[in-house]
Amino acid sequence: MSSETTASSGTTAGKKHTATIVTILIAVAIGALVALAGSQGGTQLAGVPLYAWAVAAAFLIQVLVYLPSAAAKTERFFDLTGSATFIIVTVGLLVAAPEPDARAWVLGAMVVLWALRLGSFLFARIHRSGSDDRFDDIKGDKLRFLRVWIMQGLWVSLTAAAAWIAIAGGTDDREPFGWLGIVGMVVWAAGFIIEVVADLQKNAFTADPANKGRFIRTGLWSRSRHPNYFGEILLWVGVAIVAAPVLVGWQWVALISPVFVALLLLRVSGVPLLEAKADRKWGGDADYETYKRETPVLLPRLTSPKA
Repeated sequence: MSSETTASSGTTAGKKHTATIVTILIAVAIGALVALAGSQGGTQLAGVPLYAWAVAAAFLIQVLVYLPSAAAKTERFFDLTGSATFIIVTVGLLVAAPEPDARAWVLGAMVVLWALRLGSFLFARIHRSGSDDRFDDIKGDKLRFLRVWIMQGLWVSLTAAAAWIAIAGGTDDREPFGWLGIVGMVVWAAGFIIEVVADLQKNAFTADPANKGRFIRTGLWSRSRHPNYFGEILLWVGVAIVAAPVLVGWQWVALISPVFVALLLLRVSGVPLLEAKADRKWGGDADYETYKRETPVLLPRLTSPKA
């Protein structure tokens, strides 16, 4: 290998190294800014806003699990750690908050139930597959591997923002649960049920050997190409509705929660990746092209599909 090639490779590696560090710093900065805004007027613990403690804990948990995972070059506990973080921090907030009211307990239950379901679902999936090919190219690079854990800390913090900010809010800002809280619970329940049913239907379809190599277009999947994502977005909208009545000032940053979830699933890591994967696998197939043309990407159609 010539010296020019070696130098070029070193420069490219250096740029990737720098880009990774910048991404990590940006993720931490975003988390810190949201923590600062969401802490306005909130309860404090040891002189530090309770919500700020929550965000810091979300990132710290990722780093603590990253260290042994990086040493073992394994991603086995990545998804489980993300789900566990929602549960640990939410329960911690409920314990630390002074006299949590009905809204706080409802929000806590929403987050914990969702995280328990997600955690068990993801753990079962990786137990069946034995590994996650998303990490094949990065788990040997400690810095790039750290980046995905830090990004997970940001994902947890932004996704749970509405619930955590409301739970950690000041006692002076409490409002009766009221009709808006009931609406939020109904929206959350509808989203949760849709997501669970969609995942169960897809798991059953995939487990049937007769469906090997085929795409699912039955049940909820006949009405939406991504009904599970629709349910996911809907349930976090429900959480935000329950939290909204007690938000004040900069605490309205909590609304980043459903917006972030929707953008992540619709523009970044959800729909675009799965649509591209499906196009590579079934693109050109007449049945698939018909299904794609007649079935909405996200919002389920109310009318029954054509026979």
